[in-house]
Formats: sequence, structure tokens, C-alpha cells
Amino acid sequence: MRYLGIDFGTKRIGLAISDEMGIIAGKYGTITRKGTRQDVERIKEIVRKEGVQTVVIGYPRNMDGSTGKTAEMVEEFVSAMRGVLEIPIERWDERLSSALAEKTLVRGDVSRRKRRKVIDQLSAVIILQNYLDHQKFARS
Repeated sequence: MRYLGIDFGTKRIGLAISDEMGIIAGKYGTITRKGTRQDVERIKEIVRKEGVQTVVIGYPRNMDGSTGKTAEMVEEFVSAMRGVLEIPIERWDERLSSALAEKTLVRGDVSRRKRRKVIDQLSAVIILQNYLDHQKFARS
């Protein structure tokens, strides 16, 4: 079972992919946003090419559990993907994933310039790995 993790942003979309057993998440790449239709088509190509069976997209919530404008944008993106993809699309709470990614990169002494290039991918990895870990726990 292969999963694709998405960290949705207004400028970039970070991507992560699981191993074929759906246990470990790894970096896949970044899509520079060009527009919803083009972005969804790119994701569709990746899903087909990699044999992805479920998409997991980070769902932004505030610390109090409420949602805002970014969550509305994610909902619109999910709707667009549902119109094109014929596989499940799961929303996953992404609270603190970007902060954890940033902290990890700073601790790894990654330069600010390089952090900007990889933070979206690392956030997608964190989102997807948290989802996979939860699924594993729920099955046991």
C-alpha cells in the first residue's frame, strides 16, 4: 500500500511518499504552484507513476482546533483532487508539522537558504509519517 503525503502551501506543495509497505515516509519533491488544475494534474501523474493508493493531505488547524482561510484552501484543493483521482484522499491534522520541520533543519545546521528549499518536503514527510504511525497503531 503506497501513500502520497502533501503539505499544501500557497507557493509550493511539499510531497512525501511511503515505501511500498506503507510503513516509512520519505521525501519525494516539491511542486511550485501554478494553479489548482495544473497542480492536481501533476499529482495525478505522480499517483499513477508511483502506484499510490491513498493521498494524505495536511489539514491546517489552529491550536484551539478551529480552522481558517488556509483550511478552506485545502478543502478546495481536496475537492479538485476528488474530481480527478479515483483513490481515497485523507485529511490529517498538520498542527506543528512545519514548526517541527524547521526545528529539525535548524538542529541539523541547515542554512536558511537550503531550509526554504526542503522545508515543504520535510513537513510532508512528518504529516505522512504521523498518519502511517497512527494507522499502524489503530490496526494493532
